Amino acid sequence: MIVVKFGGNALAQASENRWLDLIADYHKGGGRVVIIHGGGPQIDAELSLHGVPRNFVEGYRFTDGKTMQIVEMVLASIGQYLVRELRARGVRALSLTGSDGGLFEVDLKKSPSGQDLGQVGEVRAVKTEILELITSQGFLPVVSSCSSLPNGLGINVNADLAAGALAGAISAEKIIFMTDVKGIYRHFPDEESLIAQSSPQELAQLLPSLHEGMIPKVEAVIQALNLGAKSAQIIDGRSSAPNLSSSPESSKS
Repeated sequence: MIVVKFGGNALAQASENRWLDLIADYHKGGGRVVIIHGGGPQIDAELSLHGVPRNFVEGYRFTDGKTMQIVEMVLASIGQYLVRELRARGVRALSLTGSDGGLFEVDLKKSPSGQDLGQVGEVRAVKTEILELITSQGFLPVVSSCSSLPNGLGINVNADLAAGALAGAISAEKIIFMTDVKGIYRHFPDEESLIAQSSPQELAQLLPSLHEGMIPKVEAVIQALNLGAKSAQIIDGRSSAPNLSSSPESSKS
C-alpha cells in the first residue's frame, strides 16, 4: 500500500499537474493507495476572511475553538474536492477524518519546549483495520488528519505527522510527501545542497539545522520509516508527478 500526502500548496496547483491522473490509473490497475491531505494556505485564507489571528508556536498552529471550527470546515471541503476529482477519473474515493471510526487515537501535544498549543494533538495509534476494510472493497480513502479526544473535543493534528504515523502503522511500501519545494536541503534554499538520498539516522542529525517549514515533514519521514514504512520521498507537488513504484528503497528527498 502507498500513502500520498498532499500539502495545501500542491493542492492549489492540482489542475496543472498529472498526479490525480497517475493515482487514479495506479488504483484502477490494482494498486492500493491512501491519500492524506493538509490545507495550510487554504486555512490561513479562511482565518483571514473571518478575522481570526494566525498564530504559530514553534512551527505548530495554535488552535483555539474558533480556529478548530475553521480547520475542520476547510479540510472537509478539500476532502470533498479530492473525492469529486477522483470520481471524475473513475475512482471510488471515500472521504473520512481521523475521528471516523476512531481511525486516529490522539493525545494532546505540547510544543518542543513544552508550550500549550490548544486543541492540537499527535497520533498515538492508528486503527489500520478501518483502512484495510475500505481498500479491500475497492475504495480509495481520502483522509483528513482532524481527529478528536474520547470526550468529543475536536483536535487539530499536523497532517505530515499524521501521514507518517499512518504509513508506519500500515507498513506502507512508500509514503510520498508532496509539498512546495523539491525536497530536503542541507542549506535551504541552495539548490546544490538538495539531498538525493538519506537514512533516518542522518535525517535525525540534520533536523535541528533544517528550515522551519521542513521540520515537521522530516520528523514525519523519520517516524514513518522507524514505525515500519519501507521508504519515503519528498517532492515538489506543484510541478512534479509522483513516482508510484512500490519497490522498497531508502528514504529520499
